[in-house]
Amino acid sequence: MLLLSRLVSLDVTPSPRRACLALAAALVFLAACGTVETGTPTAVTKVQMSASAGVPTVPNAAPVPTAPSSVSSTAPSSSAAVVPAAGKVVVLDPGHNGGNAANPAEINKKVPAGRGQTKACNTTGTSTNAGYTEHEFTWDVSVRVRELLSAKGIKVVMTRDNDTGVGPCVDRRAAIGNQANADAVVSIHADGSNSPGAHGFHIAYSAPPLNAAQGEPAKRLATTLRDGLRSAGFATSTYIGSAGLSPRDDLGGMNLSERPAALVECGNMRNADEAAVLSSPSGRQRYADAIAAAILKYLT
Repeated sequence: MLLLSRLVSLDVTPSPRRACLALAAALVFLAACGTVETGTPTAVTKVQMSASAGVPTVPNAAPVPTAPSSVSSTAPSSSAAVVPAAGKVVVLDPGHNGGNAANPAEINKKVPAGRGQTKACNTTGTSTNAGYTEHEFTWDVSVRVRELLSAKGIKVVMTRDNDTGVGPCVDRRAAIGNQANADAVVSIHADGSNSPGAHGFHIAYSAPPLNAAQGEPAKRLATTLRDGLRSAGFATSTYIGSAGLSPRDDLGGMNLSERPAALVECGNMRNADEAAVLSSPSGRQRYADAIAAAILKYLT
């Protein structure tokens, strides 16, 4: 506006035409400088695109608050948890068989039993005083253990497919574990002692060891099974072994095994209190739960 003042000052009483020319010149000058202001501001605003997200942004505009994300950046993966024992192989050996008693010639034939010994192919097993047989018990518990282990991704091999056949012989049972390259072989039995007060479980294993698998691995398997059953509330044997462990040199299935192997005598079927547990579905499930948990612990 200084220029306008100077132009006007040249003639205190300018003519209307001269005043208009002076005013026009001033406006042209000011517009060239880019400082023209009018009573009503222009509504021209530059709009830019965010280079990072392609989102329109307004320079110097107040930031727009964003809602917090509902998805955590540290959310766990949707993939299933890896089970350490998955892919391992376990051989379950249900003692005896339902057809053994009707085939004495076959089960009494002699077969190798290790350490230079021979033994009968198999036996009929024992039973409770009420007639519940050992072969029924061992088959039922083994099937329950198989289901529990299979659910964890473990491959389970059974030494017999049902409870109506004969055998197999003890040497064949050992061969099944060896051929399967088993990570653990567990034979399931129940005892039949008539000794007064005899009760409790024990775990047998081959000793002294005949190969590396029968050494520390088999002893650790036996100890883990012992600890698992004891933790589940089962009492250790009062008449066989010591503290629930029974090293043996006369069990063909254990002697011939080239894999870590142990035999569980779950209890005394001739003891009234234990017979009640061994004969009941809930009792057999308790045994199965404890045995399966111990095998899983051993494998991992």
